[in-house]
Amino acid sequence: MDHYFTNNPNLKSNINELKVRIKNQEYQFLTDNGVFSKKGLDFGTRTLLENIPVLTGKVLDFGCGYGPIGIYIKKNNDCNVDMIDINERCLDLARQNAIKNKVDVNIFKSDIYSEVNDNYDYIITNPPIRVGKEMLYSILMNAKNYLNINGELWLVINKAQGAKSLVKDLEKVYEVEIITKNKGFYIIRAISNWQVVKCLLKL
Repeated sequence: MDHYFTNNPNLKSNINELKVRIKNQEYQFLTDNGVFSKKGLDFGTRTLLENIPVLTGKVLDFGCGYGPIGIYIKKNNDCNVDMIDINERCLDLARQNAIKNKVDVNIFKSDIYSEVNDNYDYIITNPPIRVGKEMLYSILMNAKNYLNINGELWLVINKAQGAKSLVKDLEKVYEVEIITKNKGFYIIRAISNWQVVKCLLKL
């Protein structure tokens, strides 16, 4: 069975165009078979975007899919946005959708963080839960290595997908705040201060 985080060039294409309203602003997104939430903006992503504050600096949209998170952030903030995914079809759609929504973002392929060479003020993600707990935790726990001092990881996860236990585990690595809960979805902010501790240990 193929998932949205895998590549299958033989998967039949069926392009669909969505018209989405987020915070009273209209967006257009092309979607296709083999990408996450192809029939419409999923509730978790919408809830995440509706609760993200004003952002500045550098932002990484991890697992960008067809692009709603990174495109929304760039459209509404004065910041630099990188968007990564492993799925070639997602990347192609994200590039088209960036043009459609008139935003200038940097989109590139990366297997987790393999091609990420910068540090960011924010990493934003609706993480690919179906990759399994081990890889999911690798994505989220290693995000700290790509955050600037006091950088923030923002994510959404459903209670049914293990939100409560994830929060406890994130607290071992980050300062964690649950921003809101909505219909079982947790919006989580995890602040990285490990670089400060690392510097103090060297003194």
